Amino acid sequence: MKNLSDLHKELTRLDGKPYGAYRDLTGATYDLGAGVEFTLDRAQVDPYAPPSLAHLHVPFDLSAYQERGEKVAAADYFTRAFDRAAKSSRDINIGRIGQQVLERTTAEVYEDHLLLRFTVGLPAAGRRIKGHLAASILTETLPEVVEGVRGVDKQALERHVVLYRDQEWLRAQLPELGLVAFVGEGAVLPRRSGDSDEPLAEAVPFAAPPTLRREVTLPSGRTLTGMGVPEGVTVIVGGGYHGKSTLLRAIERGVYPHIEGDGREWVVTRPAAVSVRAEDGRAVSGADISAFINNLPSGEDTTAFSTTNASGSTSQAANLVEAIEAGADALLIDEDTSATNFMIRDERMRALISADREPITPFVDTVRALYRDAGVSTVLVAGGSGAFFSVADHVIALDAYRVADVTERAHELGGEPPQEAGEFRPGAPRVPTGLSAPGKRKPAGAKGRTLIRYGKTGIDLGPAEQLVDQAQTLGIAHAIDYLEGVLGEVPLRRAVEELEALIDAQGLAALSPRKGHPGLYARPRRHEIMAAVNRYRGLEVR
Repeated sequence: MKNLSDLHKELTRLDGKPYGAYRDLTGATYDLGAGVEFTLDRAQVDPYAPPSLAHLHVPFDLSAYQERGEKVAAADYFTRAFDRAAKSSRDINIGRIGQQVLERTTAEVYEDHLLLRFTVGLPAAGRRIKGHLAASILTETLPEVVEGVRGVDKQALERHVVLYRDQEWLRAQLPELGLVAFVGEGAVLPRRSGDSDEPLAEAVPFAAPPTLRREVTLPSGRTLTGMGVPEGVTVIVGGGYHGKSTLLRAIERGVYPHIEGDGREWVVTRPAAVSVRAEDGRAVSGADISAFINNLPSGEDTTAFSTTNASGSTSQAANLVEAIEAGADALLIDEDTSATNFMIRDERMRALISADREPITPFVDTVRALYRDAGVSTVLVAGGSGAFFSVADHVIALDAYRVADVTERAHELGGEPPQEAGEFRPGAPRVPTGLSAPGKRKPAGAKGRTLIRYGKTGIDLGPAEQLVDQAQTLGIAHAIDYLEGVLGEVPLRRAVEELEALIDAQGLAALSPRKGHPGLYARPRRHEIMAAVNRYRGLEVR
């Protein structure tokens, strides 16, 4: 095996040569010292292309972390350690790591070693190699980064894994506890700013109202107290800027574990809770929205509804039934991002426009049937209407971020509940006839968190608010490439479940369209994968 000196010599020898000569280094393994091995897997084709892909084998006794969840948590810890150690370098990068703990391709944990994948920008002057600078990056800076990883605080690693294990245990217990979510005492929910996910230092710590206070004992032995958000229909009310949407957003993000210090470590939500909103202009393909929209004046069949330009109410109906098709057991809805005519219709409007002339059955009429017949709970933020008071199981109010249970008073004010819709029946599973994209010659790719490039088409995931990392978006792009080859005979959900089983069996790298280094991406949820497929404008279903 070649060593660090050999790598330095080879890089300086390339100085001034055409940029493509970097490829001479690919595939060779170099001992950086202390048993650490470096391999350049793929060299970028020119200085303006995406950076080169590389990996490290780092000897490390990790035999204590061999359960699947432990591996995810330990890999996340080492990814963050690499990121911190590489902060001083513009050229070595392991991705942008947020507050959530996600399964990533950046690190893999084995009993006796750690595999770390990263990118490196190989320097050039024009299209000529700057070999001496490349030698400095790979033989001086990279070993310093490795030392930062090897010197991690093992007690901090253990705390990180224990925290993850406790969070995931509590998440798995929520159905048995009859809860959609749990919000721990002392949680810090507000963020520093609209474009920052850091906690707000001077925020009011969360305190649970006595009537909703729950206590759990975690596998670590820690006893945790907080507010349980029960199954059924929960309405969150309060004045503007008093924290309603902040609480809902924390519950939305609670489908993921969070790191220590985030403030939302103990905001834990069922993994199949899905945020639903209106989305004017989205494409809809063959969705059964008849439970909410039916008897259109045009006579159009809404049991298999398609459009290239959905209205607010139609898009929200489609988003809701697609979430249920993906397996959602709780819906998270904010009236600020909802279509008013989808959500409610007041008594004066009902008196003026008779029910047989209104094709929209408002959500307030169906929300109880949704829970009764399909077992799907709803957590709803309402600041401008009390229409849901009479159908709510629980109503909680926020006043300057302080929470109170106001269910009894809300029921007194709510009056008679509206006439419920009939039985809620989910639509038949849709079978996409294919995902082919005209002009598609390359694998699908991601541009930031919100956009997937699929052939000549873009898939907009901006409204998918529980998608938290652009690395997940790239994971969705790879998932779509995989689904392109298998769809046509099986329902979409079944195809995605089979893909999830493949990842569970073979690891997240199984998604990659490339052999060897898979690239840097994170595991998305089933719900966002299906949301992306559903928004593809070329989708056809039967």
